Amino acid sequence: MAASEAVITQQAEEEDLFPSEPSPRGCDRDTATAQSFPRVLRHRLDRFFAEQKISPKADLAMWVKIATGLAVLAASWTAIYLLKTNSPQFVALYLLGGIAQTFLLLNIAHDSNHNAISSLPAVNKTLNYVFDLCGINSYMWRILHHRGHHSCINLHGEDDALTGRGLLRFTPHEPRAWLHRFQHFYVFFLYALFSLDYVFVRDFECFFFPAHGYLRRTKHPAREYAILFAGKAFYLAYMLVLPVVLLGKSFPLVAGSFLLVHLVVGLCVALVFQTTHTIDSTYFPTNRGEFENGVYHIFATTADYATTNPLVSWLTGGLNHHIVHHLCPFVCHTHYAPLTCIVKKTAEEFGVPYRQNPTMTRAIWHHLKLLKQLGNGN
Repeated sequence: MAASEAVITQQAEEEDLFPSEPSPRGCDRDTATAQSFPRVLRHRLDRFFAEQKISPKADLAMWVKIATGLAVLAASWTAIYLLKTNSPQFVALYLLGGIAQTFLLLNIAHDSNHNAISSLPAVNKTLNYVFDLCGINSYMWRILHHRGHHSCINLHGEDDALTGRGLLRFTPHEPRAWLHRFQHFYVFFLYALFSLDYVFVRDFECFFFPAHGYLRRTKHPAREYAILFAGKAFYLAYMLVLPVVLLGKSFPLVAGSFLLVHLVVGLCVALVFQTTHTIDSTYFPTNRGEFENGVYHIFATTADYATTNPLVSWLTGGLNHHIVHHLCPFVCHTHYAPLTCIVKKTAEEFGVPYRQNPTMTRAIWHHLKLLKQLGNGN
C-alpha cells in the first residue's frame, strides 16, 4: 500500500466512515474479485493520490487562498486604524473585514479543524485559531463538529447541526410547534443571527451548561477555559472597543457595523452548511446502526451542489463537494473536484443514489421545501 493510501485508510477508519469488514454488495471492475461499494470507493479515492503522486494536504492553490484571506483581513483593519475614514468608508472597510472572516471560516478554519492543511499538527492547530479570530471558540467548535456532526449525520438529538432551539424543526423526528408552519419564511433571519449566537451564547453554553451527554462527560483542560475568555476578549476588543476608544467612532456606528458583519457571516455560513444535509431529498436516520456501513449513511444524508462551478467551490471552501468532504475529511478541499468525479462514477456503477443540486440556488430552494414540509407536519 502506498504511503498516501495508508494515511487515508487509517484516518478514514478513525473517522468511523469505513468499517474494516464491509458487507459485499457489488463488484469492482478494476479487480477480479467481488468487492463492496465502500471498499471499492475507498480504494479508488486512495489510489488517486498515489497515481497523481501528490499529497492529500494543501497544495499551492490552498496556500494562495490562505495568504489571500489573511491579507484581506489584515489590510482592511490596517486601513481602518491608519486612514482617517468617514462613516461610509469605515462601514465599507469594516464589512470587507467581515467578508474576509467569512472566507477564512469556510476555507481555512474548517480545513484546519480536520487537519487537512498540513501533516504537521502545529500548522493545523495554529490556523485553527482563525475561529477565535472570528469570535468563535476553536476548541468547542472542533468537538461539536467532529463528535456532534461527522459521527452522527442527520441523527435527531445527536447531530449538532440540527439544533433549532425549538424555533426551527429540521427533522421529522423532532416535535412540531405551531410557529414551525412559518419557519421557511423566518429562517433567514435566524440564520443571520447564527454567528452572533456562537460568539455570545453557544460557546459559553457548551462549556458551562452542556446539553449533549458527550459534553457533560468531557473534562475540558484549564487552558481551554483561559483561551475561551481570552479569545472572546480579544475579538470584542478589536471589533467593538478599540474603534470607539482609539478612533473616536461613535458606538452606534461601530455596533451597527458589527451587527451588519454578523448578518453576512451568519447567513453565508449557515446556508453553505445547511443546504448539504437538510434538503427534501436527504434522509434522517433513526439510529447510528441503520446502515450496514457508514459510507451508505453519508450518501443517504448528504447532498452536493454546484460541483461544476469553480467559483462556488472557491468561495465555499469546497463544501459544495460535501459527500467527498465526509468521505475524506482529512483531505484538503482544493482536491475535492476530481474526487467528486470518482464518487459520482463509482456510485453510478453500484447503483447507489448520489444526491446533488446543479446550483446553490436550487439547493437553497430544496432546503426551504424541506422546512415547509416539516413545518406542516410531514
